Amino acid sequence: MKGLYCQQNSAEEEITFVFQERENLSVTRDYDVKIQVKACALSWTDIKLLSEMKMKKEFVPVGREIAGVVSEVGSKVSFFQPDDEVVGILPLDSEESGLCEVALIHEHYLVHKPEKVTWVEAAGTIRDGLRAYTALHYLSHVSPGKTVLVMDGASPFGTIAIQLAQHRGAKVISTAYSLEDKQYLERLRPTVGMRQPLIARVIDVSNGKIDVAESCLEETGGLGVDIVLDAGVRLYSKEDESILKQQLLPHKHDIITLLSVGGHWVTSEKNLQLDPPDSHCLFLKGATISFLNDEVWNLSNLQQGKYLCILEDVMEKLSNSIFRPQLDEPIPLYEAKVSMEMVQKNRARKRQVIQF
Repeated sequence: MKGLYCQQNSAEEEITFVFQERENLSVTRDYDVKIQVKACALSWTDIKLLSEMKMKKEFVPVGREIAGVVSEVGSKVSFFQPDDEVVGILPLDSEESGLCEVALIHEHYLVHKPEKVTWVEAAGTIRDGLRAYTALHYLSHVSPGKTVLVMDGASPFGTIAIQLAQHRGAKVISTAYSLEDKQYLERLRPTVGMRQPLIARVIDVSNGKIDVAESCLEETGGLGVDIVLDAGVRLYSKEDESILKQQLLPHKHDIITLLSVGGHWVTSEKNLQLDPPDSHCLFLKGATISFLNDEVWNLSNLQQGKYLCILEDVMEKLSNSIFRPQLDEPIPLYEAKVSMEMVQKNRARKRQVIQF
């Protein structure tokens, strides 16, 4: 039985992915659940975060979003029993690779998979759903009537965030990184068969000529956007950034400019730096900045109840077709290594899911 792991001997080296032989797993801890994995989604492995959290190992397990069938449970497991269909996210410090036929996981990281939801949909949506809930509910408190700007709305996360914001009654604006993305976003509908568009305005930034701040202020009558979910920002002057980054990503000052009074900026830019004039502008608007790191849910046991409620709600919305994820065709296990290399280099536009 093999599992996929990533290896990086030094910070200068490129990450490599290798299959490692593993022993047959048996339930040894009271709260462990043994799962026959049916599908596993691929997401970017943050080696630097693992190193900062003192969790880096020689071989880091790959594939954390899993869906499968319970085959065995520990003596004190109360939520699950054999043959239950489940979905969950392996914790950051897990020794298990989700890209393996069998995985052991604590019961507090799992929820039941609805019958209507396929294995691939469950594994491919759980992470993006968690991120969208974290950003829109817990960091920016989305509510009816708010205006939400989702950068790169055609990405797997962007698609789920748009659908959640619209479901909560918000007006959604999105940016598109290509003509294909723009057409995809314009075709999105709240539910299958409805004619009303899901997005109030799609801003095509692929040619680098459209001013995002100007477009958002025009769409909101000069009032600005209440919530911004970015997909990265430009931090420096033009000569210090790549041509592609200059075209697709807004400058941090543009985002601050388009924020409304009392607005919320939710950023995934971990190295964000604000100059005093930027801070002063945010102060005048009474606006806030929050950092989107969905790993925080499992860093404290106090959050466990909320975390499981989010996962259950994500599955319920997936079952009711409120969430319609941006998934690629299912990938066989023997192609997992190549697919993971694409994901690690940010070359996959749709969510990659391995099907067993």
